Amino acid sequence: MQRRDFIKLIAGSVAVWPLSGHAQVAGLPVIGFLSGESADLSESIVRAFQQGLRESGYIDGRDVAIEYRWAERQYDRLPALAGDLVRRQVTVIAAPGSTAAALAAKAATATTPIVFATGTDPVDVGLVVSLNQPGGNVTGVATLNVEVGPKRLELLHELFPAATNFALLVNPTNSATAEPVSRSVQAAAWTLGINAHVLHASSEPEFNSVFATATRLQAAGLVVGSDIFYNSQIDKLADLALRYALPTVYQLREFAAAGGLLSYGSSVTDGYRQCGVYTGRILKGEKPADLPVQQTTKIELFINLKTAKALGLAIPLPLLGRADEVIE
Repeated sequence: MQRRDFIKLIAGSVAVWPLSGHAQVAGLPVIGFLSGESADLSESIVRAFQQGLRESGYIDGRDVAIEYRWAERQYDRLPALAGDLVRRQVTVIAAPGSTAAALAAKAATATTPIVFATGTDPVDVGLVVSLNQPGGNVTGVATLNVEVGPKRLELLHELFPAATNFALLVNPTNSATAEPVSRSVQAAAWTLGINAHVLHASSEPEFNSVFATATRLQAAGLVVGSDIFYNSQIDKLADLALRYALPTVYQLREFAAAGGLLSYGSSVTDGYRQCGVYTGRILKGEKPADLPVQQTTKIELFINLKTAKALGLAIPLPLLGRADEVIE
């Protein structure tokens, strides 16, 4: 299936599948899929989520119906979208890749099962009371990409031990992720005795200003905070990092493959897949309170050596030795 056709299919599912009618005619359980993003930027999330469903024995349209709700990066729309899914009495609400969506779903219902996939600490943001015993109606997968944010700063500091200025990019409209990332990275900067200037961008046109500001601040490097919108802008971010000659680190291997200097983080795609697996288990009758929050524990480091050479950087041998892959 071509990407354009896939987007039409997903977007069309919202328009032509009235949930109550679809559920009554087909007799299928219904998943409410809630996202802070748009359909055209969420293809990889949907594919991974549906893969997890298939592993649990559910295929969309055959064994289950999925109702998609997209906030289009207007996070203030999430409470209304979550409330709509609750009123339509979906069997389970899935919120893969969007902490804000998961929080909106939790605020909307204390009974409908909710499954999340998030890069934040789900206990810290109030999604669950504990990882092993989440309690209530919410469980899911934590990819720990917020927690490794400070390590990304440490990697840049390892490259530039004499530098005192670095920059951090976060999406201010996604406070559920931006605030914990900012706190943890700035705390790490304080421990290292350096500065981490927090910069904001919530749309593609703002990226140029961010890189120009980081250059003006004489930042030795830029940490890009984990964010679902940034995941869809990897090529743009990597291109700007090269254009401004600013060493930059992000969470996904795709960033280093696109020309970014470093990527360091867990596999978010696998987190979306596990979200689908858990959703399938709940459809089979398991309770969220009995399903411990899964954590993706494997953290991977990727280094683009070609980019390092273009930036005039010599990557220390110990750092190269720790890399899971060196891209040349």
